[in-house]
Amino acid sequence: MTRTVRTSLQTVSALGALSLLLATGCSTKNYVRSQTTPVIEKTNELDDATATNNRNLHDVDQRAQAGITQAQNSANQANQAAQNAGTAASQANQSAQEAVNRADSLASVVGNLDNYKQIADAQVNFGFDKADLTRAEKQKLDDFAAQLNSQKSYILAITGGTDSTGAADYNYALSQRRAEAVVQYLASKYNVPPHRFYLIGIGKDQAVASNTSAAGRAKNRRVEIQMLTNMSGQSGAQTTAQASGTVKLPQEGQVNTPQ
Repeated sequence: MTRTVRTSLQTVSALGALSLLLATGCSTKNYVRSQTTPVIEKTNELDDATATNNRNLHDVDQRAQAGITQAQNSANQANQAAQNAGTAASQANQSAQEAVNRADSLASVVGNLDNYKQIADAQVNFGFDKADLTRAEKQKLDDFAAQLNSQKSYILAITGGTDSTGAADYNYALSQRRAEAVVQYLASKYNVPPHRFYLIGIGKDQAVASNTSAAGRAKNRRVEIQMLTNMSGQSGAQTTAQASGTVKLPQEGQVNTPQ
């Protein structure tokens, strides 16, 4: 009986110890779980935040690259527009220069200048030592050019002049630049063919007013434009031209020699 009780007590003790051990293990797992769960959640939150930051950085980089590309495209377009404008200006200048270069050979195209009759004229004036057309002078050229389309066989005699101020050689060059400004304007805006121009710079040689007054000198700073038509194709051309007031142009070899 005593042995049986002792055995029972040992069994109960063993079961109690086992229960205590199991209870302690469960408590330990619960404790570990309660401690690690917030850490895991925090880590997950950090991972999410890092992913969000990476996406934001990627978006910012894409927008920055798009902005750079757009700015570069705008710069390229502006540069292309500037190049196109430069090309157009060069072409207009080339057209005017071609007209100037052909002026010397125009005498061979026009067999007899005495057969040419003036049918229209205009005059523009310039500031002191200037060769730039003002808005008012451009309007005069526009008014003159309005009648060009109605004419078929004509030439334009463009004669530039200066006042008496300055050296003769300088004034010849200045009068030439003034005449070239008129040629360039008419050639580029109204597509006047180069072979129609007869360009002369006479400097101060043929004054149209006295150079003793400011008003007279202002009148001499001018370019005269004459529209001439060939009368030789008509019956009795030379006689008719002379009777109608034929204009004889100054020869370049004469006007470009200092007096």
